[in-house]
Amino acid sequence: MSDAVPASTYHKDHPFPARLVENRLLNKPGSHKETRHMAVDIAGSGLTYKVGDSLGVFPANRPDEVDEILARLSATGNEPVSPVMLKLAAPIPLREALTGRLALAKPTRKIVETLAAKATAEADKTRLAALLVPEAKDQLAGWLEEREFVDLLAEFPSAKLTPQELVDHMRKLMPRLYSIASSPKLFPTEVHLTVAVVRYETNHRSRVGVATTFLADRAELKAAPVPVFVSDSHFGVPADGAKDIIMVGPGTGIAPFRAFLQERVATKATGRNWLFFGDQHRATDYLYEEEWKAWHASGALARVDLAFSRDQILKVYVQDRMRENAAELWAWLKAGAHFYVCGDAKRMAKDVDVALHDVIAQQGGLDAAAAADYVKQMKKDKRYQRDVY
Repeated sequence: MSDAVPASTYHKDHPFPARLVENRLLNKPGSHKETRHMAVDIAGSGLTYKVGDSLGVFPANRPDEVDEILARLSATGNEPVSPVMLKLAAPIPLREALTGRLALAKPTRKIVETLAAKATAEADKTRLAALLVPEAKDQLAGWLEEREFVDLLAEFPSAKLTPQELVDHMRKLMPRLYSIASSPKLFPTEVHLTVAVVRYETNHRSRVGVATTFLADRAELKAAPVPVFVSDSHFGVPADGAKDIIMVGPGTGIAPFRAFLQERVATKATGRNWLFFGDQHRATDYLYEEEWKAWHASGALARVDLAFSRDQILKVYVQDRMRENAAELWAWLKAGAHFYVCGDAKRMAKDVDVALHDVIAQQGGLDAAAAADYVKQMKKDKRYQRDVY
C-alpha cells in the first residue's frame, strides 16, 4: 500500500471552485490602506500546498463595467464571440467573455486605429487622427495609460464596433498569484491570503484591481465560487529545522512569513526566527500584530524589527533596520541562517539586496566583489530566496 496522496484533478487549466470563508480588514481605522485577510476553503478539492507556495485566483470583472460596455455597444450580451487569444472550440456569449475571460483594461494603439477607421463624426475622426500621428507616440502612450476599453467606447461614440471587433482587441484575463499566508499543518483545507485591495481613479473614473476587488467585494462569503489552483514555489523553509531564518516582508510581503512561523512552530523547529516588517503607521498598519506579539512572547520569534515609514519625519524602511542591526545580521548569516525576502520587486527587494551586500561587505571585512560572491553562494545554497512581485 502506498501512502502517496493522489494528485488533485484541479490545476491552472481546471481550477477548483473554492469558497471564501473569511474576509476581514487587517488595517485599523485611520489607515490609508485596505489590506484584507482572506481564507479560502479548498475542502474536497484534493489540492495540497506547502508553505511558500502561491494560490492562483481567476477573478471576474465588475458587473457594472461589463454592463456599460454592453450598453455602449448596443449589445444584449448574448451575441456569440470567439476572441482570438482564447482559442475556443466554439463561440461563447459576449457577456461571459467580458465577465470572466477578457481583461477590460490596457487598450493598445491597435484599437485606436480601428476606432479611427470606423468613426463617422468629424470631431471623433480629428481627435483620433491627432493621436495616431508618429510624433504623438509618447502622448498616445500616456493617454492610453489613463484609459480602459469602456473609456474609448464612451469618448468616440460614432465609431461603432461589433462585439467581435471589440473582443479581438482585448487580452486574456489572467489569474493572479497570491503568496499563501497559512501552513497546511494548521489549515489543511484552508488557504489564507493577505490581499492589498487596489482602488484608484484615472480619467475621472473609479478603477480597481480586478482580482483584489473580486475577492474583497464580489466573491461573497460562502456564495459565489472563487476559481483557484495551487502554484508550486521554490520558496520555503529550510528542510533542516535547526537552521535560523531571517524574513524581510514589508506590507503584504508578510504573507508567507506568517505561514513560515506557523510551520516552524508546528514542526517544533529549533532554529531561531527573525522578522523585519514595515508599513506606513504602527498604530494602523502592523499586519497580524497580535500574532507576531504572541510568537515573540513565546520565544518562537527570536527577534522582530519594525520600520513604519511615516511615524517620523525621516522615512524608515526595512533596509534601514537591517543596516542598524548589521553586526547581529552578519552573525546570523555567518552561522548559516537562511535569508528570505517577499514583497515589492521594483524598489524594496532591490534596496534590501543592496543593504544585504553592504552588511556582508562591512561586517565581513570584504570588498564589493567578495561580498557579491558571498551572496551568489548563498543563492546557490538556497540560503537566499526571494518571492517578489
